[in-house]
Amino acid sequence: MNAMLASMTTSVTELKRNYAGILKQADDCPVAVLNHNRPEAYLLPAAYYEGLMAYIEDIEDAKLVRERADGPFVKVRLDEL
Repeated sequence: MNAMLASMTTSVTELKRNYAGILKQADDCPVAVLNHNRPEAYLLPAAYYEGLMAYIEDIEDAKLVRERADGPFVKVRLDEL
């Protein structure tokens, strides 16, 4: 069985019939779109997706900081900048 990564689900057929209603009911949360009772896709509101992308970018930046924490460093003086 596939893991369900959303608290709300809908079928592909219902999504076709009632797209706007499902988005409204989802209340800015992901919706698992089921095909034969298995997750086929996830419908994400734009704000949720944008937040997710920002979070991933933050994680990638933090990884770079950890990788570069021990140098090498380049010494510069403020008046050189």
